[in-house]
Amino acid sequence: MSSTPNFLAAINLLSEEKNLPRDIVIETVEAALAAAYKKDYSDKDQEARAELDQVTGDVRIFVSKAVVADGEVENEDLQIGLTEAKKIDKKAEVREIIADVVDEETGEVIEEGVGPYLVEMEVFPEDFGRVAAQTAKQVIIQRLREAEREIVFTEYKDKEGLVLNGTVQRVEGNITYVDLGKATGVLFAGEQIPTERYYTGMRTKVYVVRVEQTARGPQIVLSRAHANMVRHLFELEVPEIEAGTVEIMNIAREAGVRSKVAVRSHAAGVDAVGTFVGGRGSRVQAVMSDLGEEKIDIIPYAEEPEQYISNALSPTKVLSVTLNEADKKAVVRVPEDQLSLAIGKQGQNVRLAAKLTGWNIDIISADESRVEAVAEAAEDRPAKRDLEGDLIAAINAEDGIDPAMDEEATGTQADPLSGQDAD
Repeated sequence: MSSTPNFLAAINLLSEEKNLPRDIVIETVEAALAAAYKKDYSDKDQEARAELDQVTGDVRIFVSKAVVADGEVENEDLQIGLTEAKKIDKKAEVREIIADVVDEETGEVIEEGVGPYLVEMEVFPEDFGRVAAQTAKQVIIQRLREAEREIVFTEYKDKEGLVLNGTVQRVEGNITYVDLGKATGVLFAGEQIPTERYYTGMRTKVYVVRVEQTARGPQIVLSRAHANMVRHLFELEVPEIEAGTVEIMNIAREAGVRSKVAVRSHAAGVDAVGTFVGGRGSRVQAVMSDLGEEKIDIIPYAEEPEQYISNALSPTKVLSVTLNEADKKAVVRVPEDQLSLAIGKQGQNVRLAAKLTGWNIDIISADESRVEAVAEAAEDRPAKRDLEGDLIAAINAEDGIDPAMDEEATGTQADPLSGQDAD
């Protein structure tokens, strides 16, 4: 069957527009033509296939029929007599059909049966070109859509856990759709940085959380708030990570506000913190810029929990760390003047440190040096002067009265410290 001259040209154009491999488009067209033939010219149970000549664009239709004894043909669409069959295939024969042997309990096929001998033959349906064009149109569209979805799903499934460049396509309420090039990803409210505002045409970097296959096609869930986005941005800026010289051990993040990143070095003489910060802070500044100027603390990782917790509370000066291994709890003592710094605004610093280290951290004030200074001052304090006694003594001296005789006359003795008469 000859096709229209522009048939192959249309397939090529479709392949380019949908960014689909040409072979997939041709397979889809062939399947749609076979379905169209079965619907309008044959039995729905018949096996049929279409073959498209990729040079001329001609379409050929082939059907398969079961070989039965002459005179026993009941359905000409599905069966063919032995004599006619041998004209097509000399090996054709009438077979005894044996059903599969199936395990009643498991439903598994224990022994495969024997089916009829099938003969494939070419058919030439009248006016099939016009009918096929109408009938196959919707099938082709549907199957191309399915093929396109499958290709998108496969491609972006491999990009889970990576950071991609995108452009905001549209904003609907609190949901933002990002154009990734070949597909559109969705940025839900919970995956957005709270301090950011998105607008159409805005260029941004996004982290691919997961790719799911849904009834409406693949759904690509994106994030700007995921902790691993910080990790992958540093991997782009710090080549020593890929080389294995330095490593990110853990990340605690409150998107849009602050992140703490624990790092360590695997090479002697290499400062992990300095490597991540970069010359004049260039590397960490580049990551902060991609995150909307979110603050980032680079923390040196330590095997000892006490040291790790102390580092995580940076820039606070830590006096001591007491661990409760059973409850995974740490009590941290800091100078009184650094208590608010250790806790952070609305508890942010200690909260991020707890996330980073995995320990429940309690901050207490314990400025021991200041307590000792107060005690020493109390010990060196001069005795309290008895101003009242001094005044009386001065008056008596002017009147020529001996203080000792005055005490005997009154029967009292002055307490030089309290200024009160003692009994």
